[in-house]
Amino acid sequence: MTPTPDRPPAAIKTPCIKVCVVDGESGLCMGCYRRLNEVAGWSKLSPEQRDEILAELPERRTLIRPEKLAMF
Repeated sequence: MTPTPDRPPAAIKTPCIKVCVVDGESGLCMGCYRRLNEVAGWSKLSPEQRDEILAELPERRTLIRPEKLAMF
């Protein structure tokens, strides 16, 4: 849908929680569990691509050592 002057663009669903710290071991953001290229290109992905990544995030959390996640 093209934005019109009386209608703002639709919001994009995102897992971002404003904790932008990258885990050096896994390469994942410790706030949202996305890879840096996914964070950078999030707005350019299709809704279907974003949904695929969102579905993977709970499993990705297990790739970060629990003691690191305890800091947040």
